[in-house]
Amino acid sequence: METLIEVKGLAKSFGKQLVLKNVNFRVNTGEIIGLLGPNGAGKTTFIRLLNGVIKPDAGTILVNGMDPAIDGDGIRKISGIVTESAGLYHQLSGKENLEFFADLYGVKEKDRAEELLRLFDLEAHQHKQVGKYSTGMRKRLALAKALLHKPEILFLDEPTNGLDPDGVEQVLSYLKKYNEETGTTIIICSHVLHQLEKICDSFAFIEQGTIAEQGTLEELEDKYVGVLTVNVSTTFQPLHETFLGFPCRPASGSMVAFDLPSKHAVPELLQGLLKTDAVFSVIPANNDLQSIYFQVRGKANGIIHQQSAH
Repeated sequence: METLIEVKGLAKSFGKQLVLKNVNFRVNTGEIIGLLGPNGAGKTTFIRLLNGVIKPDAGTILVNGMDPAIDGDGIRKISGIVTESAGLYHQLSGKENLEFFADLYGVKEKDRAEELLRLFDLEAHQHKQVGKYSTGMRKRLALAKALLHKPEILFLDEPTNGLDPDGVEQVLSYLKKYNEETGTTIIICSHVLHQLEKICDSFAFIEQGTIAEQGTLEELEDKYVGVLTVNVSTTFQPLHETFLGFPCRPASGSMVAFDLPSKHAVPELLQGLLKTDAVFSVIPANNDLQSIYFQVRGKANGIIHQQSAH
C-alpha cells in the first residue's frame, strides 16, 4: 500500500512543557486510522503539526510528499478538518452554511452541498437555522462542511463527543460509507476506544507524548494477547482445572472460561467440547481494542497487566 503520511522523530514543546517526543507514525492511502490516547496525550497538537498550523521542534513530516512546515497551505487544500468546535454559523441554515463554505473553498460543483445534505440525512433540515440543530445534526453538518472540497485526507478530533449512542453509530457509519465510496484517508482522534474498533483499519496509541504502538487489531492481538481467554456458553461442567490441557474454570451463569495460547486453539477446544456437550456461544474476553490498549499503556508505563481476564 502507498504511504500517504510519514512521520519520523517528531518533537514539540510549548515553553518548558514537552508535549510530543520521538513520534514515528505512518498512514497508508485510503485507510481509516484511530489515533488513540487519554485526554492531554498530545493528539490535537499532533494533528495541528500534520496540518502545518504549528511547526515542530525536531523530526520530519511528509504528507502526500509535502512538508507541513513549508507547504502548510498545500496540505490544507487536500485536507478536511473537524474539531470539537465545528466552526459553523448558527444564524444561517444548514444549506446556507454549506453554500458559504463552498464559495470560500472555491468548490465548482453547484450541487455539492445538496449531495452532502443527502449523504448525511440533513435534507429535511437544510433550511433550519443551525442554532436549532441537535448536537448530532451539527456534527453531521460539520462533516459535510469538511468534505465539500473532496479532500484526500480527513482529520477528525473527537468527532463523537456529546453524541448519544444512536448519534455515535450514525456518524461512524457515515464515515465508513464515505471512506468505502471515495477512498478518502481518515484519521480519527479519540479516547473512546470501543466506538472505533469496528470502523478503523489500524490504530496508533499515543502515550506519554509518543506513539507507543501502531498496527492493525490482528497485529496488536498477536503481539499483546499472550493468553486468550474465551467464555463459552455450554453444558460442559468443569470438574478439573484443565480441559484438553487448557486451564478452565466456571464463569457466570452457564459460562465456562478457558485460557488458550492463541485464537488458533479455539477450533481444537470446540471440537473437544462438542464430543460430549452442547456449545451455544463463544465470546473472547480479552482481545478487544480496549484490553489491548491497557496492555500497551502498561508496557509504556512499565506496568505488567494480567494477560487473561481472570
